[in-house]
Amino acid sequence: MRTRGYRLIVLLCFMVYFCLIAPATAAANIPETQLDEINQLWQTSAHALTEVNCSSCHQDPETKQLVVKPTQESCRSCHEYAVDTFLLGKHGIRTLEGLSSLTPAMAHLPMKESAMDLQMSCNTCHDVHSVNTSQAAVDSCLMCHNDTHSLNYKSSPHAQIIDMSGLPRPNQEAVTCATCHLPREKVGSSILVNHNNTYVLKPRDRMVKDVCKNCHGVEHAYNSIFDDQLVESNFAQPPTQKMQTFQLVRDLEKKRSSKAK
Repeated sequence: MRTRGYRLIVLLCFMVYFCLIAPATAAANIPETQLDEINQLWQTSAHALTEVNCSSCHQDPETKQLVVKPTQESCRSCHEYAVDTFLLGKHGIRTLEGLSSLTPAMAHLPMKESAMDLQMSCNTCHDVHSVNTSQAAVDSCLMCHNDTHSLNYKSSPHAQIIDMSGLPRPNQEAVTCATCHLPREKVGSSILVNHNNTYVLKPRDRMVKDVCKNCHGVEHAYNSIFDDQLVESNFAQPPTQKMQTFQLVRDLEKKRSSKAK
């Protein structure tokens, strides 16, 4: 039954293509080879497996007119939380405010010269036809970011435990750029990705609470996240600083214990 359903979806996509997309793409001078590549990417994607086809994104649900270049509003129909949080972060806030999209050329941090004119949208980080979240978790970030912290990621201890295993998304043990900067959150009964990429950056202790403590003890996390050199190296080694607060807490607990005796 599943094979039959899949064939039906493919057939519907071809119908959408020949009735709607083909005439429009011909007018837009999109090569047939590019359309074939898009179709091949889609056929092995998570969208195809969940019966999200061409018309799901390229057809206006009310007017039934072709949408040649879908915006984040097409994504929102399925990924509402991801789009809403994206628009609250640095990547999307200009779009939310009705301004031109953010580009790496506007950034204060060093960015790759080849990426300066990219406009930040869902499709900048996610190839919407292949829906490969493994690529979005690291490679999409390094496509733009050229600062020391980002460039040191691939040689960091976090990067050493990634095992993509051919999956369309990193496994649960992986620690990617997205693991820390786009943390998972429980929303109702679902675990969703918070795409507000600035939420855990400042204050730094917010990252300790929402990210670091998922794997590390609180003292290790604080000693690491407040060490600027260690952050620059992308946590290349264990923390060496010892925040006085934790020693004060231990001394207080020792004092309380001695009084209790």
